[in-house]
Amino acid sequence: MTRFSFRLLFVALLAAGGLTAPSASQAQGYFDQFEIEDILTRRAESLDALPEVYYEYLVFDDPSGNSVMARNRLYERLGDGDTKKGHKRAQMIELLNRTTLETVELGDTLVVPTQFELDFRAYSPFPRYYPGARNEKKVFIIHKTIQAFAAYEYGKLARWGIVNTGNPDSTATPNGRFNFNWKQEKRVSTLSPPGEEWKMYWVFNFHAARGIHVHQYAMPTGGPTSHGCVRLVDADAKWIYEWAEPWNTTTGHIGPASGRGKLLDPGTMVLVLGEEPPNRHPQPFEFKKRYPVLKRVTLPTDPYDVPPGTNQQEMWDRLRQQRASR
Repeated sequence: MTRFSFRLLFVALLAAGGLTAPSASQAQGYFDQFEIEDILTRRAESLDALPEVYYEYLVFDDPSGNSVMARNRLYERLGDGDTKKGHKRAQMIELLNRTTLETVELGDTLVVPTQFELDFRAYSPFPRYYPGARNEKKVFIIHKTIQAFAAYEYGKLARWGIVNTGNPDSTATPNGRFNFNWKQEKRVSTLSPPGEEWKMYWVFNFHAARGIHVHQYAMPTGGPTSHGCVRLVDADAKWIYEWAEPWNTTTGHIGPASGRGKLLDPGTMVLVLGEEPPNRHPQPFEFKKRYPVLKRVTLPTDPYDVPPGTNQQEMWDRLRQQRASR
């Protein structure tokens, strides 16, 4: 039987028994995050201009049985003979399959789109339009089941990408409705072990009490594995850092709580949705016999239907209701 390498994508076989999935850290491999920025930032004229994308299977193999030769063969196949083009397209495959080619084994099967060089939103499992958020300036969504995020502006998908959320066995990322509050360009994690610094970049907090942020980290392969925070590739973390709005305070302070003054308005809405992925691995595709099918995320009809995740959100809800009743 062919093994689906989602390290990842072979969740179907894991469910059937017989394969053991590696941990997210084992699946990291090497990945140059800065090389993929143009893939993530490519933009079409409009969302309506994006075509429907279909997918197919591609087996990672080579007659020689050598993984290096198999990788070169993959580049040639993806690039229609142009290995340089194939290398760039392979980075897209790594993103969609939540893996790195260094960790893919001979005989593994990857999911490959039938079209490349498109606006990355064309490959999104999130809807391109979110009617329930059309009156909201910005809404940021984290979906734990597929380990991905989506950013909406007045209900239009502005960006999406892959993430790692918290380890469900110990430090799961909480579900609910939150708001971005303070941010820091660089921060050392308070969970750093003695004599070691875990440096986080483009840090944007959305749960002040528990200190849960979105931030840059290594390639988010595999499933939920963090200490509660949400890990992203550098280009996505930096974009969110500049795109989302922090809370508004009397001092204008946007760093951690100390010296923030009185809170006036919340920052950009954050929704954490979905359940922990089965077998600790995301399942964004259905594995049909002939071809894979991208699963589509269903969003709540109204963002405010999502229960508030902290006392802070409950306070904002009361203020919002008071203003609406005037």
